[in-house]
Amino acid sequence: MKRRILQFTALAAALIFLISGCSGSVSGLNSDAAETGKSSENTGTADPESVQEAWDEAARTPLGKYPDTVEYTLGKIAGANNSNLPAGDTYEDNAYTRYLKEVLNIQNVDIFELEAGGSYEEALEMSIADRSIPDVLVVNGRDNLERLVKAGLIEDLTQVYEECTTDAIKEMYDSYGDDLLGSATFDGKLYAFPNTAIDDGHMLLWLRADWIRKLGLEEPRTMDEAMQIIKAFVDNDIAGDGKTVGLACSTGLIAGSSETYGVDGIFTKFGSAPGKWILDNGGDVVYGSVTPETKEALRYLNQLYQDGVLDSRFLLRKTDNIDELLVNGYCGAAFGRWWAPNNPLILSYSADNSAEWKPYLFAEDVTDEPQTFESYDEWMYVVVRKGYEHPEIVGKYVSAIFDYSRYEDDHYASEVNDYFSINVDPTARPMNINVDYIDALYRCGDNLQKALNGEISVTELSGLEKSYYNTCRSFLNGNLTTANGWAAYASRIQAVEVLDNAGIREKPAIPLSAAESEIPQNLQDLESSAFLKIIAGEEPVDYFDIFVQEWYAGGGEELTENVRNSYQ
Repeated sequence: MKRRILQFTALAAALIFLISGCSGSVSGLNSDAAETGKSSENTGTADPESVQEAWDEAARTPLGKYPDTVEYTLGKIAGANNSNLPAGDTYEDNAYTRYLKEVLNIQNVDIFELEAGGSYEEALEMSIADRSIPDVLVVNGRDNLERLVKAGLIEDLTQVYEECTTDAIKEMYDSYGDDLLGSATFDGKLYAFPNTAIDDGHMLLWLRADWIRKLGLEEPRTMDEAMQIIKAFVDNDIAGDGKTVGLACSTGLIAGSSETYGVDGIFTKFGSAPGKWILDNGGDVVYGSVTPETKEALRYLNQLYQDGVLDSRFLLRKTDNIDELLVNGYCGAAFGRWWAPNNPLILSYSADNSAEWKPYLFAEDVTDEPQTFESYDEWMYVVVRKGYEHPEIVGKYVSAIFDYSRYEDDHYASEVNDYFSINVDPTARPMNINVDYIDALYRCGDNLQKALNGEISVTELSGLEKSYYNTCRSFLNGNLTTANGWAAYASRIQAVEVLDNAGIREKPAIPLSAAESEIPQNLQDLESSAFLKIIAGEEPVDYFDIFVQEWYAGGGEELTENVRNSYQ
């Protein structure tokens, strides 16, 4: 087996492949090997027939361990800051890779390690063009997946899925209905393992509860009351020296892959879903940014801007600038998902552990949430090179990492599960997908709360849940004062409890092809400019009607017709 390392430098546009030899290594027994009497340490003297049986079993079962180490070349999507890996750990040697070596005897050899976006996409494009892809590759977008299928570059994984995934993994995929696996299926054959997008719940409003108490205010029961509290933060200059700012807001307005500080909750309050295709009240497909509900949300945001509730300098700020506001204690209000304590609020807590951020969700604001569509353009898929000797390792990997280590393995999995409590990013895993139940967030939160309340035994928790339980319990008992301890408790307990108490789950999005639904850049620019001008008062709210006319005239009408035809 050859090892090819793809190197990118700031000055080199070309890809440079270095060739070096790779040798296998031997690992100890796991439970599967122990039960069958097959030890990788005995392969040199073991009966050839029994060794072959061990190889055959490994190739046909989710957790059977290979007699010798199976190496696979990998196109790796890296994370920022080395995925927050502990010092000394790398993408080829960390808790995940060590676990996989111990349990399955597989080892990744990374061809390239690049962050998602331009560089990774460039590497992917060149690999496809050269018809030379790594043994295992993470693909962004169904369109890229379809290209690989049509080019005959990847393996049919139908049998792998049937034989080498556990029943729990199959249940996880089934919880999403037929569309998820269907997006990776062509002519009745499964060509990839797709990422699962668990229900993350609605956007929450995070406020500095310590500031609320300091001003002698009552906690908000509605969005309007919450906005009045933020106004009180600013009017009373609670941060001091005239540096208090209002609600954090990025110029992107909607939180996503490139934005952290959106104001999504305001749009949701008015039944608006900008940037998404939705079904209107008449059952027609329409672009969410051009609806009357969006106009009313912009009217509300404009009023917040005039009242000083919305950060008055939001047009000038980048994400890093807003991060600094949190670090310096100048901002006490931001929208964010349940994981906001991990990013970005941990910045605030790390700088000042007296900063008490608390999540709020007002049920009446999410009852009219429209039905949205979701394209597959940003979904991730794991594929296997056509002709690779061990395509089954993808199914085995998924079964070991997302089932066995979480729910059954108490012997080897502790280091893997500890990664969650120390805030290691999931991009540390060799293959950048997550496989879990659609309601995994609520399952975990419910089990953690019951264990903390003594309603169930800790032994009933999964390995992942035990890790969070230990962290949260230590934090509550005052034995753990780190920012990571607070973030685990605030996200997994406080935030999930707020979501659960609201009793309203987000509507699953309807799948839609990226080819028909992508918004051209000229229409994106038109939308962004109009929204920001309206919010900042550079144009009156009724300017929205002019924007809508220009949007349809600039290609939106034809685009809408195409999406409607695709949906039908």
